[in-house]
Amino acid sequence: MSAMFRALENRNYRIWASGALVSNIGTWMQRIAQDWLVLTVLTNYSGAAVGITTGLQFLPMLLLGPYGGVLADRYRKRVILLWTQLAMGLTGLALGLLVVTGTAELWHAYVAALCLGIASAVDAPSRQAFVSELVGQDNISNAVALNSASFNTARLTGPAIAGVLIAWVGTGPVFLLNAASFGAVIISLFRIRASELAPAAPASKGKHQVAEGVRYVRNRPDLVLIMVLVGILGAFGMNFPIINALMATTEFGVGAGEFGLLGSIMAVGTLAGALLAARRASPRLRFLLGGALGLGAFTLLGSVSPSFWLYAAVLIPVGLASITFLNSCNTSIQLSVEPQFRGRVLALYLAVLQGGTAVGAPLMGWIGSEFGARWAVAAGGIIVLLAAVAAVVVVSRRSSLSFRDNLRMVFRRRREPAL
Repeated sequence: MSAMFRALENRNYRIWASGALVSNIGTWMQRIAQDWLVLTVLTNYSGAAVGITTGLQFLPMLLLGPYGGVLADRYRKRVILLWTQLAMGLTGLALGLLVVTGTAELWHAYVAALCLGIASAVDAPSRQAFVSELVGQDNISNAVALNSASFNTARLTGPAIAGVLIAWVGTGPVFLLNAASFGAVIISLFRIRASELAPAAPASKGKHQVAEGVRYVRNRPDLVLIMVLVGILGAFGMNFPIINALMATTEFGVGAGEFGLLGSIMAVGTLAGALLAARRASPRLRFLLGGALGLGAFTLLGSVSPSFWLYAAVLIPVGLASITFLNSCNTSIQLSVEPQFRGRVLALYLAVLQGGTAVGAPLMGWIGSEFGARWAVAAGGIIVLLAAVAAVVVVSRRSSLSFRDNLRMVFRRRREPAL
């Protein structure tokens, strides 16, 4: 099998990946339907309301994610995932029934987003750490990249399917289809052979386990740099569901189909980035920094794109840059963190990433509503670009290379300095 897909040689991983792909498609369909429902049905094009909905979905990760990491380090991840997937499926089912029956109100969407966020806060650390149990240390980098490829294949198809369905039958059936898609993951978890897993030794029970994880990160400068960058980029550079909704409706005056198409076009870049990452044997600093720089620069370019199609085209390199950055961060953590801390560190990483989104989403939505969608895009691009340049400066000062050499390192193949 090609080196790009070597993790698929593992039977358990193949089963898991197939179920995850179906569920990911449903998840992206629901994301589009949720934003469109809030923006056009439950409010009069309120970017702030969309931002609040997104914030409620990601805020629990900031508050509860670290405790989800403790659960992932202490208990069987497979069992945790069965319960969390069931909870998320039931939440999608409830919201879908409300929409189909015409009884949905804005607060229902808020509550559903919060419930999804709570379940995800427990689910995400176990799901991320479960990859290493499926494939072992040798194929973690490839499996992480293939997970991203699966996620972005769904991101390519899900929004387009959702856009067509919304225009045809409305948002309610989209939520119901997403609820059904969680069944694919649950079935895959039952089909996985537990005897072939490679679980880490469970962390010992005790107090202050979240604090132990925080101390572990604090004593690792490389992890601190990742966390800072992820927090900033999550808050200001990865709120494109909100920004795209505002750009589609208020700037370009298009409908649900074109809005869904923006997500699919962006997924072309993220899928390409994930497949390129699958070819690499290990994460490299230049891809992490280059992804951050590229995300800021291309986001800023998108803010001045004069037409819908030019804006859509810019989303391709935006997607490529964002997934290059995130894959580098995730793989670095998976490979460098000791197994007994992996769940907690991944939880902190996801808490910072999604917590940043929860904090930034209402702000970006407010900027878009008050000053226009282009100003929200521009503000995000500028902040991300400044953060990326600052990271290059920090790396330069901590290495023997000059700032210019480190900047060249981002774009050229050469030996990276340690963080």
